[in-house]
Amino acid sequence: MPDPRQGSDPSGLVAVGADLAPGTVLAAYRAGLFPMPFRKRSVGWWSPDPRGVIPLDGLRVSRSLRRSCQRYQVRVDTVFDQVITACGDPRREHGWINRSIVDAYTRLHSMGWVHSVEAWTPEGDLVGGLYGVAIGGLFAGESMFSHRTDASKVALVGLVDRLRAGGTTVLDVQWTTDHLASLGAIEVPRERYVAMAAEAVALPQTTAFC
Repeated sequence: MPDPRQGSDPSGLVAVGADLAPGTVLAAYRAGLFPMPFRKRSVGWWSPDPRGVIPLDGLRVSRSLRRSCQRYQVRVDTVFDQVITACGDPRREHGWINRSIVDAYTRLHSMGWVHSVEAWTPEGDLVGGLYGVAIGGLFAGESMFSHRTDASKVALVGLVDRLRAGGTTVLDVQWTTDHLASLGAIEVPRERYVAMAAEAVALPQTTAFC
């Protein structure tokens, strides 16, 4: 994997090529990179500068969100295929999750590296969730979806609770959108993020998903 500190274009694109084999993808996260499709047929490797992270002690949970947390049940890794399919719905604006991404992360899920966190109604309906990659003390969030008010946010609250209890130190969210900033996401310089990620992946594997 290339060193992202050597530079990139303004979008954060560092390199193009290679494949989505498990070893390639995991090596990318360890180096501070993540993959996304590039011009449909190629794989691009991104490392934005600045990088978005949510401090695990800095998640903002409003009163309304606390009430929403009481309406949904949070589960982990029960329907990963449904979660990544919902995240990759082609009707979503700016959707980027294609079949190659789905196949790659489903394989990593079967190997224990990728996890889903899900929000369910009391009636048993999946209404929101997220998925991401867990390596050592790093959790790299990839995408989330919501079919009911605050459902994805509830999944995020559940994720942070588990990560804090399981020894995770870094929650990566790639880019800091207004939505994520409202939940406590901050921006850190890429060089600092790469150092944070290197320290995190060297830790024992998080117990958040055991």
